Amino acid sequence: MTAGGPVRGTCDAHDRLIEADPALAGLHMRCGGDWPGGVLAVPALLALVRRTRVSGVAQVAMLGAVDEGNTIAFLAQVAPDAGGTRIALSHWRLVGVHAADAGAADAVLYQIARIHAVLDADQRVLAVELRGEDDHDAALHDLIAQWRSGSPVWSEAVNLVGVAHRQPMHWRLIDDVAFHVPGCAQTWRARLLPHGDAGFDLLIVPDAIEAVPGVQAGPAAPAMASSNRVIGRDLAPALRQPINRIIANAETIRTRLAGPLAEEYAGYAADIAEAGRHLLALVEDLADLDAVEAPDFAPAPDRIDLADCARRASGILAMRAQERGIALVIPPSDLAVPATGEFRRVLQILLNLLTNAIRYSPAHSTVTIETGSDAQTAWIAVRDEGQGLSADQTARVFEKFERLGRNGDGGSGLGLYISRRLARAMGGDLTVAPGAGARFVLTLPRRSHI
Repeated sequence: MTAGGPVRGTCDAHDRLIEADPALAGLHMRCGGDWPGGVLAVPALLALVRRTRVSGVAQVAMLGAVDEGNTIAFLAQVAPDAGGTRIALSHWRLVGVHAADAGAADAVLYQIARIHAVLDADQRVLAVELRGEDDHDAALHDLIAQWRSGSPVWSEAVNLVGVAHRQPMHWRLIDDVAFHVPGCAQTWRARLLPHGDAGFDLLIVPDAIEAVPGVQAGPAAPAMASSNRVIGRDLAPALRQPINRIIANAETIRTRLAGPLAEEYAGYAADIAEAGRHLLALVEDLADLDAVEAPDFAPAPDRIDLADCARRASGILAMRAQERGIALVIPPSDLAVPATGEFRRVLQILLNLLTNAIRYSPAHSTVTIETGSDAQTAWIAVRDEGQGLSADQTARVFEKFERLGRNGDGGSGLGLYISRRLARAMGGDLTVAPGAGARFVLTLPRRSHI
């Protein structure tokens, strides 16, 4: 459910919903309430309404609810009114669907997160979802149970690595922080994605950069790894936070959320936001470069479905393709291609290939994603209808900082280099053949079943 402006309603002295805009009335009925005149059936909102009525003091909170199996979040403002209460709800969104509007990097986070929680502006847990099944489930279920008991600040239930200050801290100081869950040996990372003043999405992902199993590092290896990860582990998080703030403020100005603004200044703000996103993409590329070139880098292999990865990647970039009139042809929904690789890294490679295909294809053409397997190998190919590559270009296209003479397109020349390094680290490869219409092929070790 989404709504462009405030959704309003009124409850009487017995907390019965007697007036409501269609969005609120519909949610109330889907939660089991009678309309009109039934007691408000949205649990978190009902608690806020009762607290406002009893105290006589207006209340504001970021709340969560379940609507037909989907977790939603909204900002609730409740004020006393003639013995009852007046309700105004805004910032409606489906939790998880926000990824469709996110940048590619954030969209990947939504896909790979083991836990997705909605936080209010004080970082208290409003709604939480655990995804997938693995050996860490018992500890994660205990964590979620603790979060659901009294809406605590999320960080109070975990052990933050290298953070000794009292919680809650400002979100910029703990975005991308590593932490441990009691009873779980796995290290996790927390990403906080703010939504103005309304709260956050909290995405919990595994800290998957680990030492290569079975490899003994030499005396110089730890120092080398530490040096190579200055950007990835230290500089990138420090840069990501202020850049994200610049982008967020510029978008606030561009969309006139802060008040009326002349069109020319809104255009300036759009330029600032776009420059910020370009800088952020460069920081992320440099962080990935440090990671893949570290001596102890190894992806975390898992059982994946390449056809599913293709459908997810195309969904993330569908709007970008639509803006250029490009049709995306994807594997059918009933097709499964088992493979072994790290889901996050495979999705990262596909997003890079699809972004390039959309960027360099003629408008109103087609980009096709094909996938299949043989006895030992699973593969996925991204094929466009662009100019293609010459034999000389195919020999250079995977080199570091190589842009094939293209300038001003926003690229760093690192995407394909990093993608091939990732593919080979997962036991596969990334290749392209010369000819009209580029066709990049990612291969990975095959699995016998999903």
